[in-house]
Amino acid sequence: MMYLRPNVVIEPLIDQWYAWSHLLSPATSAMNIVGRHLRIMDSFIQAPAVHEAAVKNPKLRGGPFMDVPPQKVEAIKALREKTVLEQESMIAFAAAIRELDRLLKTKADGHSLQPLYPCIPPLLKGYVELFYDLNNNPSFRLFEKLLYKSPYYDTRRQSIALWVTNNDERPFVLSTPRLPSEEVLHLPLSFNDPLIDRLSAMKRRPDDVSAIKAALSFSGEAEEALFDQLFTDIPPPPYDKYTGDKARMRYFGHACILVEFNDVSILVDPLISYYGYESSIEHFSDFDLPPTIDYVLITHNHQDHILFETLLPLRHRIGTVVVPKTAANSLQDPSLKDMFRNIGFRNVVEIEEMDSIEFADCTITGIPFLGEHSDLNVQSKMCHLLRIREFSILFAADSCNIEPAVYDHVQKLVGNADVLFLGMECDGAPLTWLYGPLLTEDLPREKDHSRRLAGSNYQQGIAMVHSFQPKEVYVYAMGQEPWLEFISSIKYTPESNPILESNRLIDDCENAGIVSERLFGEKEILYTV
Repeated sequence: MMYLRPNVVIEPLIDQWYAWSHLLSPATSAMNIVGRHLRIMDSFIQAPAVHEAAVKNPKLRGGPFMDVPPQKVEAIKALREKTVLEQESMIAFAAAIRELDRLLKTKADGHSLQPLYPCIPPLLKGYVELFYDLNNNPSFRLFEKLLYKSPYYDTRRQSIALWVTNNDERPFVLSTPRLPSEEVLHLPLSFNDPLIDRLSAMKRRPDDVSAIKAALSFSGEAEEALFDQLFTDIPPPPYDKYTGDKARMRYFGHACILVEFNDVSILVDPLISYYGYESSIEHFSDFDLPPTIDYVLITHNHQDHILFETLLPLRHRIGTVVVPKTAANSLQDPSLKDMFRNIGFRNVVEIEEMDSIEFADCTITGIPFLGEHSDLNVQSKMCHLLRIREFSILFAADSCNIEPAVYDHVQKLVGNADVLFLGMECDGAPLTWLYGPLLTEDLPREKDHSRRLAGSNYQQGIAMVHSFQPKEVYVYAMGQEPWLEFISSIKYTPESNPILESNRLIDDCENAGIVSERLFGEKEILYTV
């Protein structure tokens, strides 16, 4: 009977690329294969030295540059050939979406769309509905549930990489595939495989390694030996259960907050760092999470707020996942409920703006989430107001308060918030950094850079403070912790605009008698409720 080592990474992959939400939904996955993966591989193959230089330049961090040594160019060529061969249908599906877009732009002139249905590309027939908005602009919606049951959702593309980490350093994963390595074990497991739950549980509970091995197949003795090295007979530190009569809030880094009260646990935007190696930054890890997590709250569909590397290993411990609802069924706004259910999460609840979930002495209310999505019609974003008896915490995540009147209206309905958590990454990447592969036409640079993935600046943040009159304000979700760089690419200096803007907000709050701090590393607070 052995334990899984605490610093074993259970890394989900799709086509050897790091699995994030836009690679799971069939339509967005197809567009990212063509518009991101193939483009980056082609660029690297043509000029590997350019990529090698770019990843060393701090100004280009997070760009479309592969963090792979130039001598690996043959391995990237092989991965490209494999992608073109095995994902032929997905590549064709992406081409069909572009063809449909051209059809609507050239043929949909305000007359009935019914005559256009025979012209829909064959690969899309039965998977889309055409429509106009009220200004006669044509578009289409996807039948995502059908797509998840179609050949375009192939769980054979999914795999798990197991490896031991001894630091927080990793290449930026959106632009760097996972190549074969002597230190990394690849398992052809789909994300809904219950074996992932059994392996993950071994970080806390010992299990029979031979029984796990019997359920797997290894290509040779080297892989089997690598698997054996992932386990230890040393038990983990015991979980220190919170038994106090207050509500305990723990900050795990970025936008990840754990709230515990009366044996109820609520985890917001799970992104958990590892335990088992030395770190210069004090931080909570998996071993600071309770054995059962009653509710996981997801604020929005960005890769630093939905991290499957954290979520899949926690799946067996999660009661209910609460996700924002979308009715768009569009490329830019796939259904989170469908996504979570298709990777093995059974109890997934959608919440709309001003909807509430009540349990014990707690209420979770969905609050409008503004901006931050480059002016795209994205509905799957939600702030969460957690009320414990008369005490309330508002998790505003990256909401960019571009219209303060919205939160003035909300406050009249829900009252003030005792504590406000607010993201202030107010520069943000341009639209194409995340959504570029979904665009069917190139966006001029000046327009692209005007539409940012940005949170609130000082003026927008202080307006939210004025709306909800909190007693405490915490700036979070800034991507500063070192274990975030591989997914966010952010690295600030004291002169960075988000730091200056958040400093100004913190100073103003403190001058007004409001407890205020920009969170980093770890933080624990007890609240009387």
